[in-house]
Amino acid sequence: MDALELARWQFGITTVYHFFFVPITIGLIFLVAMFQTAWHRTGKEKYLRLTKFYGKLFLINFAMGIATGIVQEFQFGMNWSDYSRFVGDVFGAPLAIEGLLAFFLESTFLGLWIFGWDRLKPALHLTCIWLAAIGTVLSAYFILAANSFMQNPVGYAMNEELGRAELTDFWAVLTNPVVLITFPHTIFACFMVGGAFVAGISMWQMMRPSNNDGSETGTSERETFRTALRLGGVVLLVSGLGTMITGDIQGKVMTEVQPMKMAAAEALYEDEAPASFSVLTIGTLDGREPVLEITVPRLLSYLGTGTWDGQVRGINSLQAEYEQLYGPGDYSPNIPVTYWTFRMMITAGALAMLGGAWMLWATRRGRSPERGTRSGRWLLRTAIVLPFLPLAANSFGWLFTELGRQPWVVFGLMPTAAGVSPSVGPGTVLTSLVGFTALYGVLAVIEVKLLLTYIRKGLPDVDPQETVDDPDKPLAYAY
Repeated sequence: MDALELARWQFGITTVYHFFFVPITIGLIFLVAMFQTAWHRTGKEKYLRLTKFYGKLFLINFAMGIATGIVQEFQFGMNWSDYSRFVGDVFGAPLAIEGLLAFFLESTFLGLWIFGWDRLKPALHLTCIWLAAIGTVLSAYFILAANSFMQNPVGYAMNEELGRAELTDFWAVLTNPVVLITFPHTIFACFMVGGAFVAGISMWQMMRPSNNDGSETGTSERETFRTALRLGGVVLLVSGLGTMITGDIQGKVMTEVQPMKMAAAEALYEDEAPASFSVLTIGTLDGREPVLEITVPRLLSYLGTGTWDGQVRGINSLQAEYEQLYGPGDYSPNIPVTYWTFRMMITAGALAMLGGAWMLWATRRGRSPERGTRSGRWLLRTAIVLPFLPLAANSFGWLFTELGRQPWVVFGLMPTAAGVSPSVGPGTVLTSLVGFTALYGVLAVIEVKLLLTYIRKGLPDVDPQETVDDPDKPLAYAY
């Protein structure tokens, strides 16, 4: 492998790994805030116990997300210095605001929330977790605004002398049509992860033998987790619908600004009007000749253009157009990878929604599924798998978004091959790639072990009358 391919693998591995933690962080912090709000309004102990139980799991994930996210910034300078020089003037503003405003808001108020349980007044303490949650969303917006420039460059002017893009309209970057729809789509997808995380763990807890022994404590814990499961399931389904609606709009925007990505997502080689949506296509190894196809007539036209008879451009005509615009070269991404990651994203998300709906049905009107029954055993299996389904959908969506943009690192402006650091050799990149991968493997083991340890411990014992009893009392670490 040359330095370019190794650098792409390294950035892909570290980015996808980091993105495992992002949707859990964004989705779970809002659910924790909801539990605490319910406790603040009702005073019921079960909501406080759920706040602290899922709050602890959130903090474990948040810490790992911070540790793995730092690596991303260094990669721009290490392996992608030419890319950094090219987009630095444009990226500087949104990423600076993300760090100075959004992340500062998120980390500061999260710190106050962690240490302020016995020090801050309940209403103020509750405000802290909501401000931290808002900070996570703002952080996502500014990062997505920078990424959307790579998909659809706006608000810039080319400095031919320096060979870089320079920011001319910051508002255009923040209101890029791509970010305006990518942001809600991503946030809804994150809420799906948070809802599935809470619903899956809560169902597993309800099925534990210790919570089914008929004791008063077991019954209490079972009912408490049933409350959490219901909330998690509702969040999963509602956010799933939001993801579908925003995904439909995003498909139309993508067809307009990145038609090659839409064509690659469907393995569509020739222009079609009306165009059929490919539910499943099995083709030759290069993906150019279909062997078996299952299609829905006219659906792709609607998804891409909003009309049932609209034209969707194919790979061949777009390739010819791009050759005239940018010169000789292959301007299509890896078709099989793009095609299948798009379908894996949809399939994993749909299965998550089905699992959440089944759990809500099984616990309707006070029902509690029994572990020893056939349906109970399948519900337990579903509970174990459920948190991973929307997480996988997020990861496949991220892979589709980035791989579908190839061969561009900034669409239409900079090929990926032109962005790699010219002075970094294959040996250097390989060394850091192996080091990061090994380190992330260790962190994955630590993350899973910590999560499983505190999940097995179950709900913590709490004092439902937690108040500020001493205004001079120092902040105390609550976890």
